[in-house]
Amino acid sequence: MKRILITGGAGFIGSHLCEKLLNDGNEVICIDNYFTGSKKNIVHLLDNPYFELIRHDIAHPYFIEVDYIYNLACPASPVHYQYNPIKTIKTSVMGAINMLGLAKRIKAKILQASTSEVYGDPLLHPQPEHYWGNANPIGLRSCYDEGKRCAESLFMNYQKQNNVKIKIIRIFNTYGPKMHPNDGRVVSNFIVQALKGEPITIFGDGTQTRSFQYVDDLITAMMKTMETADDFVGPINIGNPNEFSMLQLAQEVIDLTGTKSKIVYKPLSADDPLQRCPDISLAKKILDWQPKIELREGLSKTIEYFEKELINV
Repeated sequence: MKRILITGGAGFIGSHLCEKLLNDGNEVICIDNYFTGSKKNIVHLLDNPYFELIRHDIAHPYFIEVDYIYNLACPASPVHYQYNPIKTIKTSVMGAINMLGLAKRIKAKILQASTSEVYGDPLLHPQPEHYWGNANPIGLRSCYDEGKRCAESLFMNYQKQNNVKIKIIRIFNTYGPKMHPNDGRVVSNFIVQALKGEPITIFGDGTQTRSFQYVDDLITAMMKTMETADDFVGPINIGNPNEFSMLQLAQEVIDLTGTKSKIVYKPLSADDPLQRCPDISLAKKILDWQPKIELREGLSKTIEYFEKELINV
């Protein structure tokens, strides 16, 4: 049994990780300030004697004794991270400093949930880990992109200067149950619009592409990364290399929901990348991992979740 701290543990990805680590026989401490996370995501875990929930903002220091730290805390959708951009930067940067300081003091291993957003609007396709990216440092997305880039730098320097045991993963588009219905991400947007019979909104002409990873595949990769040898620190891409256009995604959602919704087009958002797709060669080699759940299967499970959520609203 490991004692494991998860920051952002009540969020979409964090709540799935809490559940999986508990099921595998670990003790889990979940920290969240509920800016985008929800107690509803982890309320079913509260009766477990090996689960602890703490309301705290990691922009402020926190002291605890643990073996592992998964640092997931940060709003991750444009709607939320642009709502309070200064808070977003503080969460990424001050949060990283505080959690790295904790890991240094207690000699814990720490994993940083970074993002494919560090690649910006990429000029290299698909994106390998050695690509430095094409991000706008002062654009609308910079509070998130540059916050995560700075966090990666902090992790690398704590490892080099203080021998902190670190791991860095770069998460590509992930979807699944427990996504917030209004989080502004494309999968949840399309599904909720379809289930409500509202027009499905595509920004731009719909030819821009993303790769969509089901959350269970991500959780497996995160845990595998944490268990790699200490001399492997990353960064490592975690995502699904199968590429779909926004129009293809919309049509899949229409087909699976049986909606009468029509597609409408609006202007493309500023700094919205036209392509985003991971090169996962390193993950295959180091983790012996690749995603198993295809888009149609994952969408079906996610639609089933949202159908229940919308009934209860």
